Amino acid sequence: NFITRLSALCLRKSKMQQRHQSSRQPAVPLGSRILTDPSKVFEHNMWDHMQWSQEEEENAKQKAAENSLVKVQQEDQDKYEREASKYWNEFYKTHKNNFFKDRNWLFLEFPEILPEKRRGELKTQESSSEHTQINSTNSFSHKNEMFEEGEKYWKKIYGCGSTSVQGYVYNKNQAKSLADNPQGKNCGEELGRLESFPGSDATYRILEVGCGAGNSVFPILKVLCNTPGTFLYCCDFASGAVELVKSHSSYNSAWCSAFVHDVCDDALPYPFPDEILDVILLVFVLSTIHPDRMQGVVNRLAKLLKPGGMLLFRDYGRHDTAQLRFKKGHCLSENFYVRGDGTRVYFFTKDEVWNMFNLAGLTEVQNLVDRRLQVNRKKKVKMQRVWIQSKFQKPL
Repeated sequence: NFITRLSALCLRKSKMQQRHQSSRQPAVPLGSRILTDPSKVFEHNMWDHMQWSQEEEENAKQKAAENSLVKVQQEDQDKYEREASKYWNEFYKTHKNNFFKDRNWLFLEFPEILPEKRRGELKTQESSSEHTQINSTNSFSHKNEMFEEGEKYWKKIYGCGSTSVQGYVYNKNQAKSLADNPQGKNCGEELGRLESFPGSDATYRILEVGCGAGNSVFPILKVLCNTPGTFLYCCDFASGAVELVKSHSSYNSAWCSAFVHDVCDDALPYPFPDEILDVILLVFVLSTIHPDRMQGVVNRLAKLLKPGGMLLFRDYGRHDTAQLRFKKGHCLSENFYVRGDGTRVYFFTKDEVWNMFNLAGLTEVQNLVDRRLQVNRKKKVKMQRVWIQSKFQKPL
């Protein structure tokens, strides 16, 4: 028992060096609350870095095999694929923005969302204050002041009429020089194309794919509205979800552009050029797409990243409790299921994730299996949660 406690302490200390500490959230990637005494399992709602025994692994495989025995009829499978947006629209019509909690953990697991300078500022803020901007309530207490400060910054640095060429911001005179340069015909053409899209003046651009009701959008905007030069795009193929985002009191087109988009449709253009994004956020989205179409989606998203850009991924892992709870007759194909409301979900392995992003030309920065024990203390129920968390970068 002493050795177990000592090992857990060493693990906790070694992990703490990997990320800045916060008084409100776990201070290391994937958390630092280690269960060392099984009798205390119901003292917290979640335990991190869980290790499964061989027996638990085998039981999970058996349950997944059993609930996969009866497949959904092909005719119904075709309907779920064809009408996928309808089912998600019905989901958001029913639940609006009350189903998912805001993802205030994003900056802890994915600090790469922000420009490097801003990450350092947030670390300083967190270490000096118990009430950080990231973990504050949903209200924008000083939203207008922040927007005005950002606009003053742009006018001071770039003048009233700035534009962007290939990710760089120029004032009017600089842009004219580029367009008039006889050796820079392509730059002039690029300038004309870039002037018209939302966020063209930004120097740091983020896209969230599958934004839903904005549970990632608004935690990100809390920080972006005080970070001049940044812009957030967010899309969903459920028009009802996009409307929820646009109607939110904290939505502002000066810092964000929400649009309806089906990422499975390769022919559908994005409202901005390729290779301009610094970050793509893909959180619990790829699992909703048919496995046969996932690679095409990842390939297309990779083209949107600028060299050095990051794709940040988090989704359901193989043998998560959500997978094992499915009853027979809900399985569409191996590890792919349909819920009672018609929405679908796939459960990944980290090797599958690595293969997809590697084939798209991205290189691994992080690719982890996140195993946690989630506890319902009132009902005395334990649930083994499994997620995949990954970071992939486009080569320079």
